[in-house]
Amino acid sequence: MENTMNKINVASLGVMDEEAFFKCLAEEQRKLYSIAYSYMRNEADALEIVQEVSCRAWMKRKKLKNEQAFTPWLIRITINCCMDELRRKKRVFPSETIKEEAVQEMKSSDRIDLERAMAKMKKKYRHVVMLKYYQDMTTAEIAKVLQKPEGTIKSWLREGLKQLRKYL
Repeated sequence: MENTMNKINVASLGVMDEEAFFKCLAEEQRKLYSIAYSYMRNEADALEIVQEVSCRAWMKRKKLKNEQAFTPWLIRITINCCMDELRRKKRVFPSETIKEEAVQEMKSSDRIDLERAMAKMKKKYRHVVMLKYYQDMTTAEIAKVLQKPEGTIKSWLREGLKQLRKYL
């Protein structure tokens, strides 16, 4: 009898966790989309990334030990999904993309120059610069997301900006 009671309590707790999970996820979707868009530069790809992040987060939710770290955890998953997708896209390069890039280049050469410079940067520097300037996050927030000391984030940011200046 007592064993059955424990199963019921655990099951009802799981339902509460599910509701809380999706509520927190819904609150962060805008931020996740903007991060994904800053990496992917395409609305459809960014939406697909957010969907993938939601799925991965749901499947790995039991690994999250601290509920306070939910947002940084989601951002980390988002960055990882973006990097996975960019690696995958690098292998497949359709000819239509080349035409689209030529059209975009005519529209805004400064933006293209910035994107090319960002692409040349080391990943760790690019992540920090994107989170700082595209997402307006503080160094403390970035440190929490990337699970690095704040001093390291400041160094990476300084080096990232130095690389950007060099490439531009």
